[in-house]
Amino acid sequence: MKNIFYIIIFCCSLLTACSPKPSNVRSVAHAAPIYPDYADVAIPYNIAPLNFLLRDGAEAVEVKITGKKQTLTVYGDYKVSFSMDDWKELLDAEKGNTLTVQVTSRVNGEWLAYKPFTWYVAPDPVDGYLTYRLIEPGYEVWNSIQLCERNVQTFDERVLIDNNTVDKSCMNCHTHSSQRGDLSFFHLRGKKGGTILNRDGKLRKLSLKVDGMISGCVYGEIHPGGRYGVFSTNIIIPSFHTQESKRLEVYDTASDVVLADFDQDRMIVSPLLNDSTVFETFPVFSADGKYIYYCSAPRVKLPNDIKNMKYSICRIPFDAKKGELGNSVDTLWNARLTGKSACHLKASPDGKYLLYTVADYGTFPIWHREADLQLMDLRTGKVDNLKIVNSNRSDTYHSWSSNSRWFVFASKRGDGQYGKPYFCYIDRTGKTYKPFVLPQKDPAHYDLTLKSYNIPDLSKSPVSFGPKDIENVYENQNAEKFH
Repeated sequence: MKNIFYIIIFCCSLLTACSPKPSNVRSVAHAAPIYPDYADVAIPYNIAPLNFLLRDGAEAVEVKITGKKQTLTVYGDYKVSFSMDDWKELLDAEKGNTLTVQVTSRVNGEWLAYKPFTWYVAPDPVDGYLTYRLIEPGYEVWNSIQLCERNVQTFDERVLIDNNTVDKSCMNCHTHSSQRGDLSFFHLRGKKGGTILNRDGKLRKLSLKVDGMISGCVYGEIHPGGRYGVFSTNIIIPSFHTQESKRLEVYDTASDVVLADFDQDRMIVSPLLNDSTVFETFPVFSADGKYIYYCSAPRVKLPNDIKNMKYSICRIPFDAKKGELGNSVDTLWNARLTGKSACHLKASPDGKYLLYTVADYGTFPIWHREADLQLMDLRTGKVDNLKIVNSNRSDTYHSWSSNSRWFVFASKRGDGQYGKPYFCYIDRTGKTYKPFVLPQKDPAHYDLTLKSYNIPDLSKSPVSFGPKDIENVYENQNAEKFH
Protein backbone atom coordinates (compact mmCIF):
# COMPACT_ATOMS: atom_id res chain seq x y z
CA MET A 1 0.00 0.00 0.00
CA LYS A 2 2.84 2.37 0.85
CA ASN A 3 4.42 1.82 -2.57
CA ILE A 4 1.10 2.49 -4.30
CA PHE A 5 0.74 5.75 -2.36
CA TYR A 6 4.15 6.97 -3.50
CA ILE A 7 3.42 5.96 -7.09
CA ILE A 8 0.23 8.06 -7.05
CA ILE A 9 2.10 11.05 -5.59
CA PHE A 10 4.84 10.63 -8.19
CA CYS A 11 2.37 10.46 -11.08
CA CYS A 12 0.50 13.56 -9.88
CA SER A 13 3.79 15.43 -9.55
CA LEU A 14 4.81 14.30 -13.01
CA LEU A 15 1.58 15.53 -14.54
CA THR A 16 1.99 18.91 -12.84
CA ALA A 17 5.61 19.13 -13.95
CA CYS A 18 4.63 18.33 -17.55
CA SER A 19 1.94 21.07 -17.66
CA PRO A 20 3.20 23.87 -19.91
CA LYS A 21 4.26 26.92 -17.90
CA PRO A 22 4.07 30.44 -19.37
CA SER A 23 7.32 31.93 -20.63
CA ASN A 24 8.12 35.04 -22.67
CA VAL A 25 4.60 36.25 -21.94
CA ARG A 26 3.11 39.14 -23.88
CA SER A 27 0.40 41.16 -22.12
CA VAL A 28 -2.68 42.18 -24.11
CA ALA A 29 -5.20 44.85 -23.21
CA HIS A 30 -8.39 42.92 -23.92
CA ALA A 31 -10.26 40.38 -21.81
CA ALA A 32 -9.80 36.65 -22.16
CA PRO A 33 -12.36 35.10 -24.56
CA ILE A 34 -13.74 32.71 -21.95
CA TYR A 35 -16.94 30.68 -22.26
CA PRO A 36 -19.26 30.77 -20.42
CA ASP A 37 -18.92 34.48 -19.65
CA TYR A 38 -17.88 34.41 -16.01
CA ALA A 39 -15.97 37.69 -16.08
CA ASP A 40 -16.69 40.25 -13.32
CA VAL A 41 -19.60 38.41 -11.71
CA ALA A 42 -20.77 37.94 -8.12
CA ILE A 43 -20.93 34.31 -7.01
CA PRO A 44 -22.17 32.57 -3.83
CA TYR A 45 -19.53 30.88 -1.73
CA ASN A 46 -21.35 27.54 -2.02
CA ILE A 47 -21.55 27.36 -5.83
CA ALA A 48 -19.94 24.57 -7.88
CA PRO A 49 -16.66 25.42 -9.67
CA LEU A 50 -16.91 27.91 -12.51
CA ASN A 51 -15.16 25.76 -15.10
CA PHE A 52 -14.64 27.54 -18.42
CA LEU A 53 -12.90 27.22 -21.77
CA LEU A 54 -10.98 29.56 -24.07
CA ARG A 55 -12.28 30.61 -27.49
CA ASP A 56 -8.87 31.79 -28.75
CA GLY A 57 -7.54 28.49 -30.11
CA ALA A 58 -5.54 27.95 -26.93
CA GLU A 59 -3.04 25.09 -26.83
CA ALA A 60 -2.40 25.51 -23.10
CA VAL A 61 -3.66 27.76 -20.35
CA GLU A 62 -2.71 28.91 -16.87
CA VAL A 63 -5.26 30.47 -14.53
CA LYS A 64 -4.14 32.16 -11.35
CA ILE A 65 -6.77 33.27 -8.82
CA THR A 66 -5.62 35.68 -6.13
CA GLY A 67 -7.61 36.60 -3.06
CA LYS A 68 -6.85 38.29 0.25
CA LYS A 69 -6.12 35.01 1.98
CA GLN A 70 -5.44 32.39 -0.67
CA THR A 71 -4.08 31.85 -4.17
CA LEU A 72 -5.05 29.04 -6.53
CA THR A 73 -3.30 28.18 -9.80
CA VAL A 74 -4.59 25.64 -12.31
CA TYR A 75 -3.42 24.48 -15.74
CA GLY A 76 -5.22 22.99 -18.72
CA ASP A 77 -5.35 22.77 -22.49
CA TYR A 78 -8.16 25.05 -23.72
CA LYS A 79 -10.47 23.97 -20.87
CA VAL A 80 -10.07 25.02 -17.24
CA SER A 81 -11.46 22.68 -14.57
CA PHE A 82 -11.06 23.29 -10.85
CA SER A 83 -10.66 20.65 -8.16
CA MET A 84 -13.84 20.59 -6.07
CA ASP A 85 -11.89 20.53 -2.81
CA ASP A 86 -9.54 23.38 -3.81
CA TRP A 87 -12.47 25.44 -5.08
CA LYS A 88 -14.52 25.01 -1.89
CA GLU A 89 -11.53 25.85 0.29
CA LEU A 90 -10.84 29.00 -1.71
CA LEU A 91 -14.44 30.30 -1.63
CA ASP A 92 -14.90 29.49 2.06
CA ALA A 93 -11.77 31.48 2.89
CA GLU A 94 -12.69 34.43 0.68
CA LYS A 95 -16.33 35.08 1.64
CA GLY A 96 -17.07 38.77 1.12
CA ASN A 97 -13.82 39.33 -0.79
CA THR A 98 -13.04 39.96 -4.45
CA LEU A 99 -10.85 37.49 -6.32
CA THR A 100 -8.63 38.53 -9.23
CA VAL A 101 -8.47 36.01 -12.07
CA GLN A 102 -5.47 36.13 -14.42
CA VAL A 103 -5.76 34.01 -17.57
CA THR A 104 -2.64 33.30 -19.62
CA SER A 105 -2.92 31.10 -22.71
CA ARG A 106 -0.57 29.82 -25.40
CA VAL A 107 -1.87 30.57 -28.90
CA ASN A 108 0.17 29.56 -31.96
CA GLY A 109 3.17 29.02 -29.71
CA GLU A 110 2.96 32.46 -28.05
CA TRP A 111 1.93 33.05 -24.44
CA LEU A 112 -0.64 35.84 -23.99
CA ALA A 113 -1.61 37.35 -20.63
CA TYR A 114 -5.12 38.74 -20.87
CA LYS A 115 -6.59 41.61 -18.91
CA PRO A 116 -7.57 40.21 -15.47
CA PHE A 117 -11.20 39.96 -14.39
CA THR A 118 -12.80 39.53 -10.96
CA TRP A 119 -15.13 37.28 -8.97
CA TYR A 120 -16.87 38.80 -5.98
CA VAL A 121 -17.53 36.00 -3.46
CA ALA A 122 -20.80 37.08 -1.86
CA PRO A 123 -21.15 36.28 1.87
CA ASP A 124 -24.70 35.00 1.27
CA PRO A 125 -25.24 31.43 0.04
CA VAL A 126 -27.70 30.38 -2.64
CA ASP A 127 -30.21 27.60 -2.00
CA GLY A 128 -28.55 24.30 -2.84
CA TYR A 129 -31.07 22.69 -5.21
CA LEU A 130 -32.51 23.72 -8.55
CA THR A 131 -35.29 22.00 -10.48
CA TYR A 132 -36.07 22.61 -14.14
CA ARG A 133 -37.77 21.04 -17.12
CA LEU A 134 -35.45 19.93 -19.90
CA ILE A 135 -37.28 20.38 -23.19
CA GLU A 136 -36.51 21.12 -26.83
CA PRO A 137 -37.33 24.77 -27.54
CA GLY A 138 -40.04 24.07 -30.08
CA TYR A 139 -43.71 23.19 -30.14
CA GLU A 140 -43.39 20.00 -32.20
CA VAL A 141 -41.12 17.88 -29.95
CA TRP A 142 -42.56 18.51 -26.49
CA ASN A 143 -43.14 14.75 -26.06
CA SER A 144 -39.55 14.31 -24.88
CA ILE A 145 -39.48 15.93 -21.43
CA GLN A 146 -37.65 15.42 -18.15
CA LEU A 147 -38.04 17.17 -14.81
CA CYS A 148 -34.59 17.29 -13.20
CA GLU A 149 -33.02 18.41 -9.94
CA ARG A 150 -29.47 19.73 -9.80
CA ASN A 151 -27.33 20.21 -6.70
CA VAL A 152 -25.82 23.61 -7.54
CA GLN A 153 -23.05 23.10 -4.96
CA THR A 154 -21.75 20.14 -6.99
CA PHE A 155 -22.37 18.82 -10.49
CA ASP A 156 -24.82 16.13 -9.35
CA GLU A 157 -28.06 16.01 -11.34
CA ARG A 158 -30.91 13.53 -11.05
CA VAL A 159 -34.09 12.94 -13.02
CA LEU A 160 -37.25 13.40 -10.98
CA ILE A 161 -39.52 12.19 -13.76
CA ASP A 162 -39.16 11.22 -17.42
CA ASN A 163 -42.35 11.38 -19.43
CA ASN A 164 -41.37 8.19 -21.26
CA THR A 165 -42.45 6.35 -18.08
CA VAL A 166 -45.93 7.94 -18.02
CA ASP A 167 -47.27 7.34 -21.52
CA LYS A 168 -45.20 10.23 -22.92
CA SER A 169 -47.62 12.62 -21.24
CA CYS A 170 -46.90 16.33 -21.16
CA MET A 171 -45.64 17.67 -17.83
CA ASN A 172 -45.68 21.22 -16.60
CA CYS A 173 -42.77 22.54 -14.59
CA HIS A 174 -42.09 21.71 -10.98
CA THR A 175 -42.72 24.54 -8.50
CA HIS A 176 -41.65 24.69 -4.83
CA SER A 177 -43.44 26.64 -2.14
CA SER A 178 -41.27 28.70 0.22
CA GLN A 179 -38.20 27.03 -1.34
CA ARG A 180 -39.13 23.76 0.41
CA GLY A 181 -38.25 20.38 -1.00
CA ASP A 182 -41.20 18.84 0.86
CA LEU A 183 -43.82 21.25 -0.51
CA SER A 184 -44.19 21.45 -4.27
CA PHE A 185 -46.38 20.52 -7.22
CA PHE A 186 -46.48 19.95 -10.95
CA HIS A 187 -49.21 19.10 -13.44
CA LEU A 188 -48.97 15.71 -15.14
CA ARG A 189 -51.25 15.48 -18.15
CA GLY A 190 -52.48 12.35 -19.94
CA LYS A 191 -55.31 9.89 -19.35
CA LYS A 192 -54.14 9.02 -15.82
CA GLY A 193 -52.78 12.45 -15.01
CA GLY A 194 -53.55 15.14 -12.47
CA THR A 195 -51.85 17.72 -10.32
CA ILE A 196 -49.11 15.96 -8.34
CA LEU A 197 -48.93 17.55 -4.90
CA ASN A 198 -45.82 16.89 -2.79
CA ARG A 199 -46.81 17.93 0.74
CA ASP A 200 -44.65 16.95 3.69
CA GLY A 201 -42.98 14.47 1.36
CA LYS A 202 -46.27 12.63 0.62
CA LEU A 203 -47.59 12.48 -2.95
CA ARG A 204 -51.22 13.06 -3.93
CA LYS A 205 -52.83 13.17 -7.38
CA LEU A 206 -55.54 15.82 -7.60
CA SER A 207 -58.19 16.70 -10.16
CA LEU A 208 -58.34 20.49 -9.75
CA LYS A 209 -61.39 21.21 -11.89
CA VAL A 210 -65.05 21.63 -10.96
CA ASP A 211 -68.17 22.70 -12.82
CA GLY A 212 -68.01 26.34 -13.84
CA MET A 213 -64.23 26.45 -14.24
CA ILE A 214 -63.10 27.16 -17.80
CA SER A 215 -60.25 24.61 -17.56
CA GLY A 216 -58.16 22.65 -15.14
CA CYS A 217 -55.56 24.53 -13.15
CA VAL A 218 -52.49 25.83 -14.97
CA TYR A 219 -50.10 28.42 -13.48
CA GLY A 220 -49.96 28.69 -9.73
CA GLU A 221 -48.28 28.51 -6.36
CA ILE A 222 -48.83 26.89 -2.94
CA HIS A 223 -49.51 29.02 0.14
CA PRO A 224 -46.61 29.15 2.66
CA GLY A 225 -48.78 27.25 5.15
CA GLY A 226 -49.28 24.41 2.68
CA ARG A 227 -53.08 24.11 2.91
CA TYR A 228 -54.01 26.24 -0.11
CA GLY A 229 -52.93 26.64 -3.69
CA VAL A 230 -53.75 29.53 -6.01
CA PHE A 231 -54.04 28.82 -9.73
CA SER A 232 -55.10 30.28 -13.03
CA THR A 233 -57.51 28.46 -15.32
CA ASN A 234 -56.79 29.24 -18.95
CA ILE A 235 -57.95 28.45 -22.46
CA ILE A 236 -54.60 28.70 -24.22
CA ILE A 237 -54.15 29.16 -27.98
CA PRO A 238 -50.81 28.93 -29.86
CA SER A 239 -50.21 30.89 -33.05
CA PHE A 240 -47.21 31.29 -35.29
CA HIS A 241 -45.43 34.39 -36.51
CA THR A 242 -43.75 34.99 -39.84
CA GLN A 243 -41.40 37.33 -37.98
CA GLU A 244 -38.01 35.79 -37.21
CA SER A 245 -37.80 37.52 -33.83
CA LYS A 246 -41.11 36.06 -32.59
CA ARG A 247 -41.44 32.44 -33.71
CA LEU A 248 -44.37 31.41 -31.53
CA GLU A 249 -47.09 33.31 -29.70
CA VAL A 250 -49.29 31.83 -27.00
CA TYR A 251 -52.28 33.72 -25.62
CA ASP A 252 -55.40 33.17 -23.53
CA THR A 253 -58.89 33.50 -24.94
CA ALA A 254 -60.21 33.19 -21.39
CA SER A 255 -58.57 33.02 -17.95
CA ASP A 256 -59.60 33.22 -14.31
CA VAL A 257 -57.98 32.75 -10.88
CA VAL A 258 -59.17 30.18 -8.31
CA LEU A 259 -57.99 28.75 -4.99
CA ALA A 260 -57.71 25.10 -4.01
CA ASP A 261 -58.18 23.96 -0.41
CA PHE A 262 -56.09 20.77 -0.16
CA ASP A 263 -57.49 19.85 3.28
CA GLN A 264 -61.16 19.93 2.27
CA ASP A 265 -60.80 19.10 -1.46
CA ARG A 266 -62.69 22.20 -2.49
CA MET A 267 -62.21 25.05 -4.93
CA ILE A 268 -62.72 28.66 -3.79
CA VAL A 269 -63.84 31.25 -6.32
CA SER A 270 -64.52 34.97 -6.20
CA PRO A 271 -66.31 37.17 -8.75
CA LEU A 272 -63.38 39.59 -8.45
CA LEU A 273 -61.09 36.93 -9.95
CA ASN A 274 -63.59 35.42 -12.37
CA ASP A 275 -64.68 38.38 -14.47
CA SER A 276 -65.55 37.40 -18.05
CA THR A 277 -64.56 40.86 -19.30
CA VAL A 278 -61.04 40.52 -17.87
CA PHE A 279 -58.17 38.06 -18.26
CA GLU A 280 -56.63 37.05 -14.89
CA THR A 281 -53.52 34.88 -14.71
CA PHE A 282 -50.13 34.08 -13.06
CA PRO A 283 -51.26 34.23 -9.41
CA VAL A 284 -48.77 33.91 -6.53
CA PHE A 285 -48.89 34.50 -2.78
CA SER A 286 -47.12 37.23 -0.88
CA ALA A 287 -44.31 36.09 1.40
CA ASP A 288 -46.60 36.16 4.46
CA GLY A 289 -49.48 34.56 2.57
CA LYS A 290 -51.84 37.49 3.28
CA TYR A 291 -52.16 38.62 -0.35
CA ILE A 292 -52.42 37.14 -3.81
CA TYR A 293 -50.62 38.95 -6.61
CA TYR A 294 -51.80 38.27 -10.15
CA CYS A 295 -51.83 39.72 -13.67
CA SER A 296 -54.96 41.26 -15.17
CA ALA A 297 -55.85 42.63 -18.62
CA PRO A 298 -59.10 43.86 -20.19
CA ARG A 299 -60.48 41.42 -22.75
CA VAL A 300 -59.52 42.25 -26.35
CA LYS A 301 -60.46 40.73 -29.69
CA LEU A 302 -58.02 37.92 -30.48
CA PRO A 303 -55.87 37.34 -32.39
CA ASN A 304 -56.35 40.66 -34.24
CA ASP A 305 -55.74 42.88 -31.19
CA ILE A 306 -53.08 40.78 -29.49
CA LYS A 307 -50.62 43.69 -29.42
CA ASN A 308 -53.13 45.55 -27.25
CA MET A 309 -53.22 42.67 -24.78
CA LYS A 310 -51.33 44.22 -21.86
CA TYR A 311 -51.44 42.94 -18.29
CA SER A 312 -51.28 44.98 -15.10
CA ILE A 313 -50.16 43.66 -11.69
CA CYS A 314 -52.95 43.46 -9.11
CA ARG A 315 -53.33 42.37 -5.51
CA ILE A 316 -56.21 40.96 -3.46
CA PRO A 317 -56.19 40.13 0.31
CA PHE A 318 -56.43 36.51 1.45
CA ASP A 319 -57.34 35.24 4.93
CA ALA A 320 -55.83 31.76 5.30
CA LYS A 321 -57.53 31.11 8.67
CA LYS A 322 -60.98 31.64 7.17
CA GLY A 323 -60.12 30.55 3.63
CA GLU A 324 -61.61 33.78 2.30
CA LEU A 325 -60.60 36.32 -0.34
CA GLY A 326 -60.92 40.05 0.22
CA ASN A 327 -63.59 42.26 -1.35
CA SER A 328 -61.32 44.77 -3.10
CA VAL A 329 -58.45 44.71 -5.59
CA ASP A 330 -55.47 47.07 -5.76
CA THR A 331 -53.45 47.78 -8.91
CA LEU A 332 -49.71 47.89 -8.13
CA TRP A 333 -48.39 48.31 -11.67
CA ASN A 334 -50.59 49.76 -14.40
CA ALA A 335 -50.04 48.52 -17.96
CA ARG A 336 -51.95 51.47 -19.37
CA LEU A 337 -49.45 53.89 -17.84
CA THR A 338 -46.32 51.90 -18.70
CA GLY A 339 -47.30 50.72 -22.19
CA LYS A 340 -45.94 47.27 -21.37
CA SER A 341 -47.34 43.93 -20.23
CA ALA A 342 -46.38 42.05 -17.04
CA CYS A 343 -46.24 38.32 -16.32
CA HIS A 344 -44.49 35.65 -14.18
CA LEU A 345 -44.72 37.27 -10.75
CA LYS A 346 -42.54 36.10 -7.83
CA ALA A 347 -42.50 37.68 -4.36
CA SER A 348 -39.21 37.66 -2.44
CA PRO A 349 -39.27 35.57 0.77
CA ASP A 350 -38.42 38.62 2.90
CA GLY A 351 -41.52 40.41 1.58
CA LYS A 352 -39.59 43.36 0.18
CA TYR A 353 -39.70 42.78 -3.57
CA LEU A 354 -41.80 41.56 -6.45
CA LEU A 355 -39.84 40.22 -9.41
CA TYR A 356 -41.64 39.96 -12.75
CA THR A 357 -41.21 39.98 -16.53
CA VAL A 358 -42.26 42.79 -18.85
CA ALA A 359 -42.76 42.54 -22.61
CA ASP A 360 -44.42 44.67 -25.25
CA TYR A 361 -47.63 42.66 -25.02
CA GLY A 362 -49.14 39.29 -24.05
CA THR A 363 -48.20 36.61 -21.50
CA PHE A 364 -45.80 34.37 -23.43
CA PRO A 365 -42.54 36.30 -23.62
CA ILE A 366 -39.99 33.54 -24.21
CA TRP A 367 -39.78 34.40 -27.93
CA HIS A 368 -39.99 38.15 -27.29
CA ARG A 369 -36.47 39.53 -27.54
CA GLU A 370 -37.56 42.62 -25.61
CA ALA A 371 -38.73 40.60 -22.59
CA ASP A 372 -36.87 41.79 -19.47
CA LEU A 373 -37.02 41.38 -15.71
CA GLN A 374 -38.11 44.20 -13.42
CA LEU A 375 -37.98 44.48 -9.65
CA MET A 376 -40.62 46.35 -7.64
CA ASP A 377 -39.90 47.50 -4.11
CA LEU A 378 -43.18 46.64 -2.38
CA ARG A 379 -42.50 49.17 0.38
CA THR A 380 -42.16 52.16 -1.95
CA GLY A 381 -43.54 51.04 -5.31
CA LYS A 382 -40.24 52.00 -6.96
CA VAL A 383 -39.33 49.89 -9.99
CA ASP A 384 -35.78 48.86 -10.92
CA ASN A 385 -35.30 48.05 -14.63
CA LEU A 386 -32.35 45.75 -13.76
CA LYS A 387 -30.14 46.94 -16.62
CA ILE A 388 -27.13 44.94 -15.41
CA VAL A 389 -29.25 41.77 -15.30
CA ASN A 390 -31.12 41.86 -18.62
CA SER A 391 -29.84 41.06 -22.10
CA ASN A 392 -30.96 41.66 -25.69
CA ARG A 393 -32.82 38.34 -25.61
CA SER A 394 -35.70 36.98 -23.54
CA ASP A 395 -35.08 37.07 -19.78
CA THR A 396 -37.88 35.54 -17.71
CA TYR A 397 -39.09 32.52 -15.65
CA HIS A 398 -37.44 33.28 -12.31
CA SER A 399 -37.44 32.21 -8.68
CA TRP A 400 -35.91 33.40 -5.40
CA SER A 401 -33.44 31.85 -2.99
CA SER A 402 -34.88 31.55 0.53
CA ASN A 403 -32.62 34.33 1.91
CA SER A 404 -33.82 36.79 -0.79
CA ARG A 405 -30.18 37.49 -1.72
CA TRP A 406 -30.23 35.49 -4.98
CA PHE A 407 -32.65 34.82 -7.79
CA VAL A 408 -32.34 32.51 -10.78
CA PHE A 409 -33.95 33.11 -14.17
CA ALA A 410 -34.08 31.59 -17.66
CA SER A 411 -32.33 33.60 -20.36
CA LYS A 412 -31.94 33.04 -24.10
CA ARG A 413 -28.91 35.36 -24.23
CA GLY A 414 -26.18 34.17 -26.56
CA ASP A 415 -27.76 31.89 -29.15
CA GLY A 416 -31.31 33.22 -28.81
CA GLN A 417 -32.79 29.70 -28.89
CA TYR A 418 -32.00 27.82 -25.70
CA GLY A 419 -32.99 29.03 -22.24
CA LYS A 420 -30.29 28.60 -19.60
CA PRO A 421 -30.43 29.27 -15.84
CA TYR A 422 -28.62 32.42 -14.69
CA PHE A 423 -28.02 33.45 -11.08
CA CYS A 424 -28.08 37.05 -9.90
CA TYR A 425 -26.98 38.46 -6.55
CA ILE A 426 -28.98 41.23 -4.89
CA ASP A 427 -27.36 42.71 -1.80
CA ARG A 428 -29.03 44.17 1.28
CA THR A 429 -29.27 47.63 -0.33
CA GLY A 430 -31.13 46.23 -3.35
CA LYS A 431 -28.13 46.50 -5.68
CA THR A 432 -27.96 43.75 -8.31
CA TYR A 433 -24.81 42.32 -9.90
CA LYS A 434 -23.95 40.83 -13.28
CA PRO A 435 -25.49 37.32 -13.45
CA PHE A 436 -23.70 34.07 -14.31
CA VAL A 437 -24.92 30.84 -15.89
CA LEU A 438 -25.25 27.59 -13.89
CA PRO A 439 -21.75 26.01 -13.88
CA GLN A 440 -21.25 22.64 -15.54
CA LYS A 441 -18.49 20.07 -15.09
CA ASP A 442 -17.70 20.24 -18.82
CA PRO A 443 -17.53 23.92 -19.80
CA ALA A 444 -18.60 22.94 -23.35
CA HIS A 445 -21.90 21.59 -21.95
CA TYR A 446 -24.11 24.38 -23.31
CA ASP A 447 -22.51 24.09 -26.76
CA LEU A 448 -23.50 20.42 -26.86
CA THR A 449 -26.89 20.34 -25.09
CA LEU A 450 -29.86 20.98 -27.37
CA LYS A 451 -32.42 21.50 -24.62
CA SER A 452 -33.81 24.48 -22.77
CA TYR A 453 -33.79 24.71 -18.97
CA ASN A 454 -37.42 25.68 -18.53
CA ILE A 455 -38.61 27.48 -15.37
CA PRO A 456 -35.65 27.03 -12.98
CA ASP A 457 -36.87 26.85 -9.38
CA LEU A 458 -34.73 26.99 -6.22
CA SER A 459 -35.10 24.91 -3.05
CA LYS A 460 -33.29 24.63 0.28
CA SER A 461 -33.55 20.83 0.22
CA PRO A 462 -33.99 18.06 -2.33
CA VAL A 463 -37.42 16.61 -3.07
CA SER A 464 -38.05 13.14 -1.70
CA PHE A 465 -39.55 11.53 -4.81
CA GLY A 466 -38.10 10.04 -7.96
CA PRO A 467 -39.28 8.52 -11.27
CA LYS A 468 -40.61 5.28 -9.74
CA ASP A 469 -42.70 7.21 -7.20
CA ILE A 470 -44.33 9.33 -9.91
CA GLU A 471 -44.88 6.31 -12.14
CA ASN A 472 -46.63 4.56 -9.25
CA VAL A 473 -48.87 7.56 -8.56
CA TYR A 474 -49.69 7.91 -12.25
CA GLU A 475 -50.57 4.23 -12.70
CA ASN A 476 -52.14 3.31 -9.37
CA GLN A 477 -53.65 6.38 -7.68
CA ASN A 478 -57.03 7.78 -8.63
CA ALA A 479 -57.13 11.55 -8.92
CA GLU A 480 -58.93 13.07 -5.93
CA LYS A 481 -62.02 14.97 -7.03
CA PHE A 482 -62.61 18.52 -5.77
CA HIS A 483 -65.95 20.18 -5.25
